[in-house]
Amino acid sequence: MAETTLSAPAKPAPNSNRPGTAALLLNNTLATSGLAVLLAICLIALAAPILPLPDPDVTAPANRLLPVFSEGHLLGTDHLGRDLLSRLIWGTRVSLAVGLSATAIAAFFGSLLGLVAGYAGGRTDAVIMRGIDMVMAFPYILLALAIVAVLGPGLLNALYAIALVNIPFFARNIRGITLGLSRREFVDAARLSGKSPVQILFLEILPNVLPVIVITMSTTIGWMILETAGLSFLGLGAQPPQADLGSMLGEGRKILFTAPHVSIIPGLMIFALVMSINLFGDGVRDILDPRLRAGSLTRPVSRTAVERDCTSVPQPSSEDGVLDVRGMRTEFQIGSSVYKAVGGVDLHLKQGECLGIVGESGSGKSVTAMSIMGLVPTPPGRISGGAAYLEGEDLFAASNRRIKDLRGGTVAYVFQDPLSTLHPLFTVGDQLKEAISTHQPLSGKALTDKAVELLTLVRIPNAKERLSAYPHELSGGMRQRVCIAMALANDAKVLIADEPTTALDVTVQSQVLTLMNGLRREKNTAVLFITHDFGVVSALCDRVAVMYAGKIVETGTTEDVLSNPRHPYTAKLIDCVPVLGQPERRVDAIEGRPPVVNNLPDGCAFAARCPRARAACRRGEIELEMTTGDSGVRCLFPLGKGEDA
Repeated sequence: MAETTLSAPAKPAPNSNRPGTAALLLNNTLATSGLAVLLAICLIALAAPILPLPDPDVTAPANRLLPVFSEGHLLGTDHLGRDLLSRLIWGTRVSLAVGLSATAIAAFFGSLLGLVAGYAGGRTDAVIMRGIDMVMAFPYILLALAIVAVLGPGLLNALYAIALVNIPFFARNIRGITLGLSRREFVDAARLSGKSPVQILFLEILPNVLPVIVITMSTTIGWMILETAGLSFLGLGAQPPQADLGSMLGEGRKILFTAPHVSIIPGLMIFALVMSINLFGDGVRDILDPRLRAGSLTRPVSRTAVERDCTSVPQPSSEDGVLDVRGMRTEFQIGSSVYKAVGGVDLHLKQGECLGIVGESGSGKSVTAMSIMGLVPTPPGRISGGAAYLEGEDLFAASNRRIKDLRGGTVAYVFQDPLSTLHPLFTVGDQLKEAISTHQPLSGKALTDKAVELLTLVRIPNAKERLSAYPHELSGGMRQRVCIAMALANDAKVLIADEPTTALDVTVQSQVLTLMNGLRREKNTAVLFITHDFGVVSALCDRVAVMYAGKIVETGTTEDVLSNPRHPYTAKLIDCVPVLGQPERRVDAIEGRPPVVNNLPDGCAFAARCPRARAACRRGEIELEMTTGDSGVRCLFPLGKGEDA
């Protein structure tokens, strides 16, 4: 080599790619609105001592039942002439304090009981939980009334009663979480390290349970405020002349028809306070959800969002084929980072042909396959460019209804894990019949006969009896055959198989590959086969495309690529495959790791791991140079025939 091999230039570390707490909260409009209302109410309540308000307990019979917007009394007065605005603000302050205090007491004792019961187990768990069950056997509001009746009316006694009846709610929730955590490996490791049960409980388990406690508290405060208001409404909470929202509502019910504002105003405040707390509590729950932390801010839609420039959609190639992918780009927006999972992929598939896509995990193979029919979840995924033509029809421009008709009909998928395809609560027969009836007008005996025919086609013995079997009653190979039968149910023109044999043993893998190859030839189906195993490619595929960092780096016929790889990455992948009868052959892993696709280097993405890299490899965009109609390589200095990487 004329030039010295250079090390990869360091790129600045990207910013955090996870959405922060503020971003998650602001994304939830209802939660943000609830927080704004709650903060406003809390600030006004906290500022009550410094606000220019009259004494809430001073009576003025001469000013009784003044209407709203009266002079000197913005919200009017009650039946004793007391200022309603002053009593409302001070009463809200009391209700908030009682609700927060009762929640804190219930959370502390309930969580403590749940932690001890879940971790200790055995007799301790049984005694604690039976006591909790006894408390929960009584209707909680009647139990709170009974406690207040025993202790006597009063705001403090109402607080204790509300806290006590809510302890079981916290205890049961936390006990269930703790029970699962206490059997995890990190707890066993803590025991082996010599930590005491108290240390394990509060240093190992509690931090993992704390988010659940916070979520439970955030969704319980509003309910406790309502319960306290209910007791005060019945005269068992705040006692005259002290005001809280419940007692104000109770006083106003007697004059509801003559002066409705006396009861409507505290009622509206209770509604606003409880609703804002509940909305904010839902937001807190979402913020602490790890799935939302991963960037999925809403439920994925049924089809990948297409956000491409319609003025630059590539035209289909001039070659005849059933599937033609041109310049397809798929991205994931996670926080402030954009992951370019597929960076401009071209694929061409003819009828009856098998094209294999090979590459390391994370190279973009599965995302490429799922993007074709819009199966990449949105959010956070989106198709940002290119086109996918199915017999000349642009799939990215098709309607949702059209895509639904094509899925499982013209284009079928076989995924890696059959248990992610098959529903555990339905028999394989029911699921296979659903796949058939969705696209064919069959029912009754004809539908059953078709299902039996498909199971027989994929070499499942006793096919008729297997229709009533559940997925867990079948072996891994049998489940995968059922998935293949579902994919073949409607004579699909394109079959996309995403590593369908990776989780199977060698014998079953060989059977499934032989079956797919035979069915492909019988049905003349085009197959897009995704794998990371060149051994599988050599047994099944006519052509192969090698992917790295979201791009095709080499493509050609299987025989040419295996016998004469031109890209160094392809050569190193082939060197990783053991060869039968050559025990002395050294099998080395590829040095280094693939780049993160949200921080791709300039030039060739493989340059940092390539022993042939030169300065030119790290500058500008490197195009896929097609030497013939089927063969091409994305490399400035490709390997010669028989040359090692």
